[in-house]
Amino acid sequence: MAHPTQLGFQDAASPVMEELLHFHDHALMIVFLISTLVLYIIVAMVSTKLTNKYILDSQEIEIVWTILPAVILVLIALPSLRILYLMDEINDPHLTIKAVGHQWYWSYEYTDYENLGFDSYMVATQDLTPGQFRLLEADHRMVIPMESPIRILVSAEDVLHSWTVPSLGVKMDAVPGRLNQTAFIASRLGVFYGQCSEICGANHSFMPIVVEAVPLEYFENWSLLILEDA
Repeated sequence: MAHPTQLGFQDAASPVMEELLHFHDHALMIVFLISTLVLYIIVAMVSTKLTNKYILDSQEIEIVWTILPAVILVLIALPSLRILYLMDEINDPHLTIKAVGHQWYWSYEYTDYENLGFDSYMVATQDLTPGQFRLLEADHRMVIPMESPIRILVSAEDVLHSWTVPSLGVKMDAVPGRLNQTAFIASRLGVFYGQCSEICGANHSFMPIVVEAVPLEYFENWSLLILEDA
């Protein structure tokens, strides 16, 4: 999860997020190179009184500074398109969960099970136990099996919401009357935090998302306990 003074992204917990981090570093290096070149040219132009007559009117230079940006754009666009298609790919999910946004909490339905669903509210500050995070902890976590393709169906009951977990590389708008879907794979054990990323009213900042990735055996035991309690 994020921490104070953090400048970069959160640690990746899914293959898609790892790809997004690699693409970010790739694009950032290109931006640094362009910025350095432009800064050098500006400094050279301002600090010298010499004039090169071949630069003032040169077809070759014009060809280079037309083709070079096009090549740079292609180098950025190709990996970007690849990741877009990867993010949109949903192949044989092992588990489907429906997440519905309300003002101001989330409800989850495990559609592969009968009567397996619950509401997830933020834990109030006065109810937090040591080790829990203020404004990020929920009373019911969305538990998923690790290393299994998970499909999330996202919708809303009242206003626009957005189901977002940065470390999993997932962000999907929840629109009333519409069912959006996305997918991810949790590549390691852990608890991953997110928040609603669409301004949805007075308590927009008080509807956290907590995803807990556990081994498959533990998930099966957890689902049996939830079904028994229901």
